[in-house]
Amino acid sequence: MSPPLHRAPGGPRPSRARGQHFLVQPQTAARIVACAALGPDDEVIEIGPGRGALSEHLARGRPRRLVLVEVDQRLAAALQSRFAGAADVAVIHADFLALERESLIERPPVKVVGNLPFNCATAILHRLGRWRGLIARMVLMFQREVAERIRAQPGKPAYGALSALSAIDWDVREHFRVPAGNFYPQPKVDAEVLVLTPVLRPMDELEAQAVAEVIRACFSSPRKTLRNALSGALKIPPRQAEERLERASLDAAARPARLALEDFARLARALRGLMPSEGLRADA
Repeated sequence: MSPPLHRAPGGPRPSRARGQHFLVQPQTAARIVACAALGPDDEVIEIGPGRGALSEHLARGRPRRLVLVEVDQRLAAALQSRFAGAADVAVIHADFLALERESLIERPPVKVVGNLPFNCATAILHRLGRWRGLIARMVLMFQREVAERIRAQPGKPAYGALSALSAIDWDVREHFRVPAGNFYPQPKVDAEVLVLTPVLRPMDELEAQAVAEVIRACFSSPRKTLRNALSGALKIPPRQAEERLERASLDAAARPARLALEDFARLARALRGLMPSEGLRADA
């Protein structure tokens, strides 16, 4: 049963245009921050701090450095006032998606925490994947349906391109549901927190790009067989697609949702010479 909606704290009103839903349940905020396992030498980046529900708990953990990245000027100003006396807290008024890592990270690896806006959460996760080597741990809150897709395993109903793409960079260590009543204004759906760590044996950049391209090609028509999906996405004859699938020891009649990350990696190797981006790299 969802907890009752707590009284919203004072401060700027939430922006419907930005999809803002402020966390107002202190116990949930404490649980999220506990998942970050903060230490005195940690550098922490919080994305979308809003009114500071998580920020307060993060600051109490006394990390070496806490950076709050807020796109809303009203909220950023309120946070700057709130933490004006804290030398170890920096507030950056900017769109996280437009920032370069050099402007945020001083001493990697860092920890990343955030109640991500529903309308750009997957874009933020993708950008964080490019910074994977600089991150030790992430505790991120998503719309529940999105979180389920991120952590879904092959063959499960929620498994899709987002699941496979996320697995290139991140391992899901734990997750827990956050009912809609924890937010103001109350959203129509629940949220879910994911605790993510970088994969232990990451692919190099070129391999990761190739595998991501293959995943997108396969899921361009997820209801089609692998043979037909690849034929359509790569604009190659079905027979050629079938030959490359056989080279990767994959069933041409299988659906993309049955493939694990290692299957996509094998297929990427088998498809060398046929991917559109290879031509782009050759022309560069």
